Amino acid sequence: MSTDPDTLARNRFFAIGALRLTGVAMLVVGLMAVSGRIAAIPPVAGYILVLIGLADFLVVPRVLARRWRSPRGE
Repeated sequence: MSTDPDTLARNRFFAIGALRLTGVAMLVVGLMAVSGRIAAIPPVAGYILVLIGLADFLVVPRVLARRWRSPRGE
């Protein structure tokens, strides 16, 4: 993996964006399962997908951004 700071920042930015998109996709599929539009997925699994999707969209990117933050001196 490249140690170039610009490349590292770009890769992290895209990773956070991909996580948010994945969270939205899980949220939409979960809501469709709960509403009965996707009969193949039981409503209980839909609720689980909604919770995981919300966490993936709201919590995980903030945790990663905090973990990947540059030290104050740089």
